Amino acid sequence: MIETIPFGSTGHNSSRILFGAAALGGMKQSKADSVIELVRRYGVNHFDVAASYGDAELRLADFLQDSRDDVFLASKTGDRTADAARASIERSLNRMQVSQLDLIQFHNLAQVEDWDTVMAKGGALEAAIKAKEEGLVRFIGVTGHGTKIAEMHLKSLSHFDFASVLLPYSHASMQDQQYANEFEALYRLCEQKGVAMQTIKAIAHRRWDDDDDAKRFSWYKPIREVDALTRAVHWVLRRPKLFLNSSSDATLLKMVLEAGASFNAASMNESGARDLEAAVATDAANLKVQPLFERGVQDGVI
Repeated sequence: MIETIPFGSTGHNSSRILFGAAALGGMKQSKADSVIELVRRYGVNHFDVAASYGDAELRLADFLQDSRDDVFLASKTGDRTADAARASIERSLNRMQVSQLDLIQFHNLAQVEDWDTVMAKGGALEAAIKAKEEGLVRFIGVTGHGTKIAEMHLKSLSHFDFASVLLPYSHASMQDQQYANEFEALYRLCEQKGVAMQTIKAIAHRRWDDDDDAKRFSWYKPIREVDALTRAVHWVLRRPKLFLNSSSDATLLKMVLEAGASFNAASMNESGARDLEAAVATDAANLKVQPLFERGVQDGVI
């Protein structure tokens, strides 16, 4: 079973592996049901979905009718204005046939122009606060990609008491020293404020090349070697209070869950942490792992 820890100051103990429900987006219902059953067997009790993840919200609806109280349910809106964000929240509730979201997140709030719109009068934050006051959502969070997102999350937390943040964290991403410094500053601030810190892209190998012939279930090429993948997951979990969102590639889900279940925090003493760091660096060199985002060159998702 995967360890559970407090999800920030929400009062909920969430599994350290969060189910990235984007994996359900293109599935038939029968397949989605089997995937949900799998993650529940490992004790995963926190589902992270989004309005833009295809039919993922629809695929969760049947499960949620009988098991709503068993999971912390998070969704996301990519809309930036109050009216559009309100409509998105209501649509997510309707699609999943639930009366409340535990967490609504502003999806990929990485650009200054979008940030300004969301936080201004008539922006999406206004709609999220109203939805919280009405009991439609319990908490509000913010997510994002790219090399500037840790800096943007620091800016967001200085403006509003968000319950959670979500951003990339992997050995490759932390080779950008500026990103690493901003991530560490964000980590310290989240600890101080009781903000849950969710991470993504733990098992990213590199962006797809034009001549890659493997099936593409995620927008990046993932690490598929079992031992290297396990070490990449453990590398994230070695940091207390971090959560790891599973990939949209459901073919790797069981390996990620196994890695989460096998993680032993007690082994992460000074020697164990040093050995893991060295092993992950060796994996990165042997597999030619590349960062997904390069400052000033390719900072977007695609």
